[in-house]
Amino acid sequence: MISKAYFATLSVLIFHQIDAAYWKEWEMFNLPGGIQGFLVFNIIAVSVLLNGFMHVISNTARAKMYSYLCAGLGIITFLIHCGFVITGYDQFSLPLSMVIIGLCFIFGLWLVFEARRFTANERLSNN
Repeated sequence: MISKAYFATLSVLIFHQIDAAYWKEWEMFNLPGGIQGFLVFNIIAVSVLLNGFMHVISNTARAKMYSYLCAGLGIITFLIHCGFVITGYDQFSLPLSMVIIGLCFIFGLWLVFEARRFTANERLSNN
């Protein structure tokens, strides 16, 4: 079950980053480098998370650590965007943008739950 939760969380995080490019999220964070910096960040982040998914589906000892990383990013994405709403930003106000951000939180929590249940015995039988 952990592989399904990881895949769901990773998917909505990627969908969010596609949406974030539309909304020019780097401007909201005042990040240097504009779209180029944003792309560098995403090349690194997506590569790390995809590598983590490989560990999850291969049942390695690092699967749990990567699961917590991916889950944390999903939950943090939601919390950061709640902060943006509170401070008056109107980006990500389209219905599907909001659904994706909400799913980052929901799937992130699901992945935390699955990672907590993940033990050596489950590694052999759960995926």
